[in-house]
Amino acid sequence: MEQTPYQIVIFGKEGCQKCHTLNQRVDTLLKKELWSDFSKRYLDVMTEAGLVEFCNTECINPQRIPALIITRYDEGTGRYERMTNERPGAADPVCRDFRLYTYLGLQTDYTSTGTITPAMITHLLKQAKEIPDGPA
Repeated sequence: MEQTPYQIVIFGKEGCQKCHTLNQRVDTLLKKELWSDFSKRYLDVMTEAGLVEFCNTECINPQRIPALIITRYDEGTGRYERMTNERPGAADPVCRDFRLYTYLGLQTDYTSTGTITPAMITHLLKQAKEIPDGPA
């Protein structure tokens, strides 16, 4: 897997059309030079590895799949570490109720459109680049 400064981790499951759409949207964005410092990792929550990672994230509602979080590579640990949401609970006009509270990420809001849009993903990627390096 390509090591980039940032990694988008998508949690989904087989047969889920919204998961498929989210993957396609992220793939399309990552083809752009602007986002070349991001890579993608897809985890199926119906597999043991995907479920363990999903549970370790601790803040995604299982009924709000697909979801994604942004991680940043940490030279000290040699791993991608979750990025903290610097403004938990703050209103976000772009991501609205899709935004995660604890980490920089999104989860599907089925009370509205139920669609994570390219604008939401782009908004999150921009925010990731603005957060200074340091522990999450």
